[in-house]
Amino acid sequence: MATTFWVGEVFDPEAADGSQVISAYEGWRYERSGGCNGVIEDGVCQTEPRSAENGFFPSSMTPKQTPFYLDLPFADVNNVAAFALRGQTPLAQDPGYAGDLENREFSCKKNRWVQLQYKGNTCSAQIQDAGPAEYDEFDYVFGDGGTGPKGTKHNDAELNGTQAGVSWRFVDEVDVPDGPWKTIVTDSGYDWTSGGPADKQVRRGAGSHSSCLGRRPAGQ
Repeated sequence: MATTFWVGEVFDPEAADGSQVISAYEGWRYERSGGCNGVIEDGVCQTEPRSAENGFFPSSMTPKQTPFYLDLPFADVNNVAAFALRGQTPLAQDPGYAGDLENREFSCKKNRWVQLQYKGNTCSAQIQDAGPAEYDEFDYVFGDGGTGPKGTKHNDAELNGTQAGVSWRFVDEVDVPDGPWKTIVTDSGYDWTSGGPADKQVRRGAGSHSSCLGRRPAGQ
């Protein structure tokens, strides 16, 4: 089951993880991505249907980071339980991460590629956030596919509803096929520098503020 979200969405201003102005990995996500990844109506950032005519890009803004993004419920930096388990993830076996497993200012997960399939359609996207609502689902994210997600909070998401039957898998960048998702590839690392929206909200997944410039794994 998948839900829709977009940079600039605020679905619960009272919740620490209720805004897509920030992400689990970046306190300045809204500004650094180029702003609302949809259309602003009456001062509110709303999503919009995407069209193949412009490569499924937003129609009213120019993205500075990939507009093909997703989240998975495993915040490998901010969440204490997830951080303790990340050394057991397949991602951590990449030689490009050597020496960084104990680095609380480095994400093994951000910018990783995922392939998604739905009703015979396939696309690729990069991980740019964590959730929704759950942040330490090791078995679901890194298991054999037999464990479903624990999170049910957003199954009644309003905009575009939910989509049952979505399948996904991690893929290496070298195996990502050509497509509009390669027009802009995000390579910025984990960065929660102080100030701006980051200074006013709790990091998604919980924790205190910190910053770094993450490295991309070997082969990416």
